[in-house]
Amino acid sequence: MPENGQHSGPRLAPSILAADLGHLEDEIRAAVDGGADYVHIDVMDGRFVPNISIGVPVVEAARRVTTLPLDVHLMIVEPERYIERFAEAGADLLTVQVEACVHVHRTLQQIREVGCQVGLALNPGTPVCVLEEIASLLDVVLVMSVNPGFGGQSFIPTSLRKIQRVRELLDAVNPEALIEVDGGIKPENAREVWQAGAGILVAGTAIYSSDRSVAESIDAFRAVFVD
Repeated sequence: MPENGQHSGPRLAPSILAADLGHLEDEIRAAVDGGADYVHIDVMDGRFVPNISIGVPVVEAARRVTTLPLDVHLMIVEPERYIERFAEAGADLLTVQVEACVHVHRTLQQIREVGCQVGLALNPGTPVCVLEEIASLLDVVLVMSVNPGFGGQSFIPTSLRKIQRVRELLDAVNPEALIEVDGGIKPENAREVWQAGAGILVAGTAIYSSDRSVAESIDAFRAVFVD
């Protein structure tokens, strides 16, 4: 659970993909002090997505900086080969892409066995029906609202209905599971994404690359949910 107390609206997971990695400790501490609920870490291999990003050493470094849950999103092929290593590095929530898993049921069981919360991500073109046989195994469904690989993209509007459909499916079989949404999230659309059923919002550019400080950017998100 978040270490920053209760608040209205969804949980916030700043993505360090948009942070200044040369000052990673300061960037993470700024998010923690600003009231973040998770630290979101995007791992990309240059094969599943057309980009290469950070890996196990950065997760280890983040773990040394904060006790906040580390939300690690594996955008990689053959994720089952690395699950144990990321768990040992300090991941709390491990999310794999359904499109990258040949034996998705086995991979989700593997995440549970190493003691992490279980997440499964769906790309924009992946139908919700892929969840039907495995929804009961999940703690989090991550709806990608952009095509993965790069920060700073625009939110795909049809994602709202997709979030609603995922919520309907989960409510029928696994109502405790949360929906996380990643891609183009900013204060201007955060409320409608939450109302569609999101429980966790990932934001990178809107928190780390704005004209405001990290704390001010998080406050801008929080203000959207204050009636």
